[in-house]
Amino acid sequence: MTLISFDALACPLDGQTLHRNGNSWRCEAGHSFDIARQGYVHLLPVQKKRSRDPGDSKDMVAARHRFLNGGFYDGISDAVNRAVASGLPHEPDVVHLLDAGCGEGYYTQRLTESLPGTQEAALVGLDISKWAVLAAAKQDKRISWVVGSNANLPVLSGTLDVVLCLFGFPVYGEFHRVLKSGGLALQVDAGPDHLRELREIIYPELKPEKPGNGTAPEGFRLVASEQVRQTLKLTGQNVIADLLAMTPHLYRASAEGRERAAKLSELTVTVDVALKHYAKL
Repeated sequence: MTLISFDALACPLDGQTLHRNGNSWRCEAGHSFDIARQGYVHLLPVQKKRSRDPGDSKDMVAARHRFLNGGFYDGISDAVNRAVASGLPHEPDVVHLLDAGCGEGYYTQRLTESLPGTQEAALVGLDISKWAVLAAAKQDKRISWVVGSNANLPVLSGTLDVVLCLFGFPVYGEFHRVLKSGGLALQVDAGPDHLRELREIIYPELKPEKPGNGTAPEGFRLVASEQVRQTLKLTGQNVIADLLAMTPHLYRASAEGRERAAKLSELTVTVDVALKHYAKL
């Protein structure tokens, strides 16, 4: 599949179509957004930020990059790629895909390598963390990288074939708006046993798991649901530290819990995630 530029960006201030104009994106109302030297564009207006520097920190992004590029989560990525391939439209039109909460771009980039067929595809990776988008943009220039929010996607309505939301914060109203009729939303969430062994070390006790909601979000139907489960054997304090640092558990754990994790040189840990396929009604 041939990758082309993503052409369905919308102005985050008024929703109008953004057009590429040299080194910036501009709407008809005159709102202009410069393309950074690294190739990404910042489409998160300051008035829509909840903090000065939202999203993952520079250190979290670096830890995730090191860990994921070690291949530990390739099984999750492969399952997502198979789901995308099976849900793509077969018409000769350009396929438009969004990774909503793309992080440093690991899943997005592996997806580009697996896309089948001879169609053209336009991909955009979006994250609220400027550090994540900066890291992603340095690695693959064929993908459009955007700093933005799932709560206000800077994407034109009804233009996407697929939306990915992997370990992110889904905003199904926005996903429904930007997807075409029948478009696919793929959601990956941690299962009850995900990283259980690590959590048992850093927390005094584990909270009971909340019962899952088996109903599809409003405006969608559940097409399929699958579990991705595997066991990882991690060796080395640095690898274990990176795993902890790339998760919210780093901030939720006590100092004592983090200290116990820091002493580990080996850890066998369970990967347990749920992959759900939703189609827009």
